[in-house]
Amino acid sequence: MEPVLTVALPVFAIIAAGYLSGRGGLFGPAASQVLNDFVYYITFPAMIFLSMAEAPVAESLNPRLLAAFFGGVSGVAAVVWILAAVRALGGRPVRPAEEVVRALNAMFANTGYLGVPLVAIAYGAEGLRPALVLAVYNAALLTALGIFLIELDRRRHGGWRAMVGDVAASLWRNPLLLAALAGLAWSASGLALPAAMVNLAELLGAAAPPAALFAIGLFMVGKSLTHGWPETLWLSALKLLLQPAITAALAFGPLALDPLTASVAVLCAALPTGSLVFVIAARYDILVARATAIIVVSTLLSVITLSALLSALALAG
Repeated sequence: MEPVLTVALPVFAIIAAGYLSGRGGLFGPAASQVLNDFVYYITFPAMIFLSMAEAPVAESLNPRLLAAFFGGVSGVAAVVWILAAVRALGGRPVRPAEEVVRALNAMFANTGYLGVPLVAIAYGAEGLRPALVLAVYNAALLTALGIFLIELDRRRHGGWRAMVGDVAASLWRNPLLLAALAGLAWSASGLALPAAMVNLAELLGAAAPPAALFAIGLFMVGKSLTHGWPETLWLSALKLLLQPAITAALAFGPLALDPLTASVAVLCAALPTGSLVFVIAARYDILVARATAIIVVSTLLSVITLSALLSALALAG
């Protein structure tokens, strides 16, 4: 449990600092939105660009590793959408954009802030390459897909031609997608990043996770984490239990990854929900309180589930 606590405790400390600062009146009600905009437009794009630009395209494309990890992601997303379809058949209104955010809550792993440090502690330098690959693709692909589907739902009442045009224009202005595309293009060019650009992106990118977590703490002031707790718990269970179970079945089964890579894939799949989900939820004002609760609750529960998983992987190895 100690390795997990070493990485998880700072997460709780930053969220608590944001909450106490807001509760004590140090920051006003608008501070959470301002900080969230700073993360959305400035710091997360810098982190994504640098990650994509520094990852060689050929080395980053490990089809079996990605298939194992995103197999778990797809399985969890399928459960969320099947349950939404059941609710719709029962006469309950279902908004696709809300289901997208629900799915992100249940499948978007905190690979960057928790995963990479935890893998470094558990498996050393050898485990970092697959962990970094998953961190990059987790942030870039799931962000791109989530934003695309949300934008599609927001414009679904227009004609198809107008809707596609509106979605394309919105995506073209999205800083997270532009950062991923720019980083991928730079990586494909084979050019080295100038030192000044690397330093700038590292400084800004390093601010992204703590700023997002602090914004979560600010948002929590006056909110209840227990509201809608059944959904919070079952989405957290999908994230912490079902996703790694599917990934493990694929990684150690038909995809036959080597033991170290398979273990890293499963560990990354078992991580709690990442703070970028809150950033997206707040940006579109969709299930923001629920995203906050799931991030906090899944991170808290992961201290137990990740500790058990690390022990099981050690025994299996």
